[in-house]
Amino acid sequence: MLASERVLIVEDDKEIQQLLKLYLDNEFAVYTAEDGEEVLRCVEEIEPDLILLDILLPKLNGIDACKKLRLKGKTAPVIFLSCKRENEDKIIGLDAGGDDYITKPFDPGEVVARVKAHLRRAKMNQGSFGESSDGVKTFGSLKINVNSYTVSINNKPVSLYAKEMQLLLFFVNRPGQVFSTEQLYDQVWGTDRYGDMKTVMVHISNLRKKIEENPAVPLYIQTIRGFGYKFNPVTI
Repeated sequence: MLASERVLIVEDDKEIQQLLKLYLDNEFAVYTAEDGEEVLRCVEEIEPDLILLDILLPKLNGIDACKKLRLKGKTAPVIFLSCKRENEDKIIGLDAGGDDYITKPFDPGEVVARVKAHLRRAKMNQGSFGESSDGVKTFGSLKINVNSYTVSINNKPVSLYAKEMQLLLFFVNRPGQVFSTEQLYDQVWGTDRYGDMKTVMVHISNLRKKIEENPAVPLYIQTIRGFGYKFNPVTI
């Protein structure tokens, strides 16, 4: 892990903020912010590689801050921190563009492990993207430029969040292979010991809404009942 990797902690509770900073300082360049509006400024200034984002923040809550970041095209992984434990709250966070969700109180060591896993996965995926000879993968009306990290349907750009892009590229690099929910979580998120498998289903649902003509009858990301999911490499 490179020491130059930047982690932004957005937390208004000073004790939690300092505890996280203490655990992360040895391996990352750590920055802090205390409200949702401040995080928008910090991201523009420092371009963090990962954001730890509390949900209950003053001025602008973490969910809305994450939505604004994604609309601005910021793709750094976002790990939400929250005292809310309901699955519905986790799904709201993931729908907003989050990549992971940690409930309070938490083990700081677990947070560090998840930060490392997300950064490692992002780095590995980005490293494999540039291996295409022409940089463009075409599947029917779906085009993926693995160099510019962009996607289009019928030549119209499609905006994907970081984990949606990573999930899509994991699939397209392995056409026709069937993966279980657990395998997808392990390969794309890399934190299967701690995570909720619903994370995968939420992201697949969101991805289908963006790239499928009829998400209810998907052409590209197909469900193999009783086994998992596979990517159908459409050529027409």
